[in-house]
Amino acid sequence: MEKKTCFYEALFVVSGAISEEDAKSVQDKFTTLIAENGKLIAVNEWGKRRLAYPIGKVSEGYYVLASFESAPEFPQELERLMRINDAVLRSMVTRLEKAPEASVAAPAEAAPAEEATDAE
Repeated sequence: MEKKTCFYEALFVVSGAISEEDAKSVQDKFTTLIAENGKLIAVNEWGKRRLAYPIGKVSEGYYVLASFESAPEFPQELERLMRINDAVLRSMVTRLEKAPEASVAAPAEAAPAEEATDAE
């Protein structure tokens, strides 16, 4: 019997109170975990951004969006591991109806391209 897989996106915010190297290692930890338990499709680093409201006196965080394909049991375990990691301020895993594109542009990258077309 063939194992059923689904498509997911995981968005997580790593605390801006830690160094950039530490934030990168947290990101690598979770992307490696996703790759070991499924198929990592794309990772978009949105970078350091200001939070809408402070979380535990932290006002900035590193945003990361990872698209992946895995068995339906894995996202629940991924969310649990993100919840118990002190460096992750917030996280969310959502199921997608169809396969995500391999190269999804980050919002910061898309803005300059729109300005260039308006100037023409």
